[in-house]
Amino acid sequence: MKILGLTGGIGSGKSVVAELFQMMGIPVYDSDSRSKILTDTDEELKEKISSQFGAEMYSNGLLDRQALAKKIFGDAKALLAVNALIHPVVERDFRIWVKENCQFSVLIQETAILFEAGLENHFDQIICVTAPEDLRVERVCKRNKIAPEIVRERIKNQLSEAERVKQSDIIVVNDNIQAVLPQVIKIVQTVSSQR
Repeated sequence: MKILGLTGGIGSGKSVVAELFQMMGIPVYDSDSRSKILTDTDEELKEKISSQFGAEMYSNGLLDRQALAKKIFGDAKALLAVNALIHPVVERDFRIWVKENCQFSVLIQETAILFEAGLENHFDQIICVTAPEDLRVERVCKRNKIAPEIVRERIKNQLSEAERVKQSDIIVVNDNIQAVLPQVIKIVQTVSSQR
């Protein structure tokens, strides 16, 4: 079985690429959506977040993501601390998911912070979705209804696009010029023939 990592900066379109892989029969574990579920359902994790960041982080048993975001925004130590709590739980959940999907020859884990979390050695190959910064900003502004400055600040807090590309094995260009589907088809054909 091959396990591929799928990453890309905010607004790069990695979720679109993940959907294409799924449409082609390759299961994709979405780390972001799973972490949201786990922060609401894993009692041990909820307890750790509450004790480290305050009981007010939870309301009716659900994480107040905006309150947590305010606490960690611009505070690198707090961001590292919350990631140190969440990542091991997501990683354990991913390993369970891999076992449940062991009948597939290729599996993908989609994660925005693959390199930042030190996960690069967990994969056979890493796919990076890339797009020009202005286009990424435009996409996120439209999607999240937020100001460009906020998006650029988030981009600044992520690993640089150049560094992410340099550390990846396969690049998918999602610049609204090159078609993404043929790139994904080629990747599927290549990884399927490498069994």
